[in-house]
Amino acid sequence: MIKGTPHSLLFRQLEVLPEQQQEQLQLLRQFFADFSRVCVAYSGGVDSALVAAIAKEQLGSAAIAVTGVSPALAPHLRDEARDQALWMDIRHQECETSELEDLAYSSNPDNRCFACKRELHRHLKLIAQAAGDAQLVDGVNHDDLGDHRPGIDAGRQAGVRSPLAELEIGKVAVRQISRALGLPWWNKPAQPCLASRFPYGTSISAAKLRQVGIAEAWLRTDGLSDVRVRSDGLAARIELPPDQLKQWLLEVDLDAVVDHFLSLGFTSVSLDLEGLVSGKLNRRPEA
Repeated sequence: MIKGTPHSLLFRQLEVLPEQQQEQLQLLRQFFADFSRVCVAYSGGVDSALVAAIAKEQLGSAAIAVTGVSPALAPHLRDEARDQALWMDIRHQECETSELEDLAYSSNPDNRCFACKRELHRHLKLIAQAAGDAQLVDGVNHDDLGDHRPGIDAGRQAGVRSPLAELEIGKVAVRQISRALGLPWWNKPAQPCLASRFPYGTSISAAKLRQVGIAEAWLRTDGLSDVRVRSDGLAARIELPPDQLKQWLLEVDLDAVVDHFLSLGFTSVSLDLEGLVSGKLNRRPEA
């Protein structure tokens, strides 16, 4: 649960920002002046939370944050999104999405995210219309444009605006601005959806998503806030930040880890010695 008191009107800036980030914050505030109502595609991550916070600050009750809910959303992330929305005092709505029913998603091609976002924006469009033809916005940041993110194309096709990307606000600046504004989650680890735990071409099901979600939740009870469980067939591979690997190995009960993963239906469990690297499954083998 997030501790603190919700802000009203302008967020009080708690830290001095570098000149560039201060200008970006001002531009982000001005961005919303063009709209009477907005609907934020809100996952609870640092990026979309900043967009939601500024939307709420500038538009008040005319801003709504919407979270898509499916088996690919880890339960703890759903809870965090709710808590953060409550802290921001922004209208928050959840919508059930059905991307698993789409073979373009469940077969897990390398453009899986396109099918996921297409399904999400189909729901968001209806919610935005019901909210008075609100403008759809999301948390895509400027750095995301240089990564393999097919979902961005789905957003563009749906008419979604991406203020962080448009204003060239990248990952580091998002966290700097969030910290300066006192958003308690400014240093929250990136948490991609559970579908990202499977190699492209490996089919995805609700049962598989639940399996890795339970495995990760169990590891987090051991104090790990940033962890991935990659699943390749019946084999599980644990990824931790590189600076935590050695200490974890010294302290963990390996037998308990193995027993728990076997009880979940995995036939083997290993530790990735490279550590957690965002986008690892997007790597292409060299010719």
